[in-house]
Amino acid sequence: MKTILYAQPYDIEAIGFYFENAEDYAAKAVADLNGSGSLVEEYEIQFIDGEAIDATLVKTAGLHQGDILTFFEKIEKWDETDKEIIVIAIGECGYDFNWQNSEPGEFEIDIYEMQSLRDLAEHFVDEGLFGEIPEHLQCYIDLDAIARDMRMDYSEIEVAATRLT
Repeated sequence: MKTILYAQPYDIEAIGFYFENAEDYAAKAVADLNGSGSLVEEYEIQFIDGEAIDATLVKTAGLHQGDILTFFEKIEKWDETDKEIIVIAIGECGYDFNWQNSEPGEFEIDIYEMQSLRDLAEHFVDEGLFGEIPEHLQCYIDLDAIARDMRMDYSEIEVAATRLT
């Protein structure tokens, strides 16, 4: 799916334009004149259409006209998990972010695509994070209690209609 953005001029005498990539933006921006024939210099960049995760990323991280080239490069380079990490790092953890220098790998965030912390607790038990549990004792494991304890280090969030823990 292609990404469509809109450059809304701050100049009330100017008309904005839609664009799909950095080259399209550059070509239209140099030709955009206001009512008195002067070049429009500043735009608010609005996300119009594209992947839900990209819309969430722009909403969370913001997008300035100076970041357009980097934005298009990074949404092509990053996979969905990278984008989810950025959204969580900024929106939930309060990390600083800028399009030029930030990368998903610098944030210490683990993502599990699970519906609840109970599901994550069950996954951890199955993976042996609590040690080897004999078969005859497995039915006595209180996954709800483990999930409650996990709330200290983990949380549940929905990013672009995907439930994550």
